Amino acid sequence: MTRIAKGAIPSPNIWNTPQIYELENRAVDPDGAADAAMRALRPWDGATVLDIGCGTGFHLPVLAREAARVIGVEPHGDLAALARRRCAGLPGVSVHAAAAQDLPLPDASVDVAMARWAYFFGPGCEPGLRELTRVIRRGGAAFVVDLDATRGSFGRWFSRTVPTYAPREVEAFWQRHGWQRRELDLRMVFQRRADLEAVLRIEFTPEVAEQAIAETPGLELAYPNVLRWRYF
Repeated sequence: MTRIAKGAIPSPNIWNTPQIYELENRAVDPDGAADAAMRALRPWDGATVLDIGCGTGFHLPVLAREAARVIGVEPHGDLAALARRRCAGLPGVSVHAAAAQDLPLPDASVDVAMARWAYFFGPGCEPGLRELTRVIRRGGAAFVVDLDATRGSFGRWFSRTVPTYAPREVEAFWQRHGWQRRELDLRMVFQRRADLEAVLRIEFTPEVAEQAIAETPGLELAYPNVLRWRYF
């Protein structure tokens, strides 16, 4: 039986279909725009970097090229095990099965923390943000990369799939907690049409997914995101 860290919010796309989510990870942001935007605000050369909600560890090897130490935290036990396997040969990389609101790390031990597509909902994330305040050193920074549900076809499909999502409330939450923001115009680029269609089917309800597939010719689609950050 899969062990899930207490308090974790289910992430149906990667939790239920990690192999397809791997295709999505490979397709997202081939230009490296998200990493470039974060590095411009707080480089992580020689730093200790924390990846919250690291899933199968897709981004950990890339972070390890520049960081001195990389820590992945993932609440889904099976995914955390896959991340450990992926990084088994990389010195300085460790993975913990834990939730964002209960990080198994000492106080003031992290220079840069990031969460990609893990903090959509804003309200309710207060315990995780308190943990960030505890573990990040003075002079460090935290980043959150999330879909921008107010822009583009992808945002429209997401809003139809999750009609309870309230962008204004989410924006107010982050502003209230002192985070800054900028838009990121990312894209997904696939090698095969079947992969694009499979990814759309794990991201949206069946009806919305079929509409998205019909509206998306070729192998590429726009993926509007927002980058949020805070210095400590």
